[in-house]
Amino acid sequence: MRLKLIIPIVSGAIVTLVLSALLWFYLSLSAPLAHKSPGEYITIKKGDSPSQIVGALASKGIIRSPLALRLYLRFSGRSGRLKAGDFQFPSPVTAFEVVELLEKGNERTVRLTIPEGWTRFEIAARIAKTFPTDPPTDDKAVLYLMNDTSAVKDFAPGAENLEGFLYPTTYDFPIGTKPEEVIDRMVAEFRKIWQPEWAIKAQNMGRTPFEMVTIASLIENESKFDGERRVVASVIYNRLDRGMALGIDATNVYIAKMLGRWDGTIHKSDIDVNHPYNTRK
Repeated sequence: MRLKLIIPIVSGAIVTLVLSALLWFYLSLSAPLAHKSPGEYITIKKGDSPSQIVGALASKGIIRSPLALRLYLRFSGRSGRLKAGDFQFPSPVTAFEVVELLEKGNERTVRLTIPEGWTRFEIAARIAKTFPTDPPTDDKAVLYLMNDTSAVKDFAPGAENLEGFLYPTTYDFPIGTKPEEVIDRMVAEFRKIWQPEWAIKAQNMGRTPFEMVTIASLIENESKFDGERRVVASVIYNRLDRGMALGIDATNVYIAKMLGRWDGTIHKSDIDVNHPYNTRK
């Protein structure tokens, strides 16, 4: 009689324990946890075991239960999907969300934004500032790197530097990227954007692709408004056809930057300067 009474009690206790364990397990993984490291990068190295990864997260207070997460990774088969990288975890965050972020992988990057219309002088200054090296690389050294035109020789045999071929957009680079790698990426982006049919159109107009890039740069610097650029282009092509001086002030600004004397204002000396790029002459 006693045995008949004990069995239901023990069974009930076991069921209660199992349900409690399952509830604990689920809540440990699904309940959001606030932590103190939302702006901090957590580095997961290649070769780190799931146990090491869980330990690193637990030490930062990012997960509620290391045991629950280890069990989940082991029995779900997701432990082999965790990737190395530098991770930031929002606060609050669930353990499930942590695993999803670790599976995506993340490499800490440096963002570089190059506005349209910037010359190689502004670009070089920003690259030097954004990508420090040891020993330091200043903007003059970056400009020197831009004199290597081997990447565009097939496109523009007469190019003396990479002016016009450094595509303006926003880039993300890994930490430790070198200035020459940034330049290579920008040129590669230009070549990706350039359409083969544009070269055919240039040929039909009696121009080389290099001349078209140069003219596009003049148009870009002469007017920042899309609605005006067609008019500027028309003026340039008409003057070229007539053999007239282009008279584009943007070239005088460019000369001043080349000579290191640009102060934001075009002076009479900038207009009168004897230089091959002075389109007033």
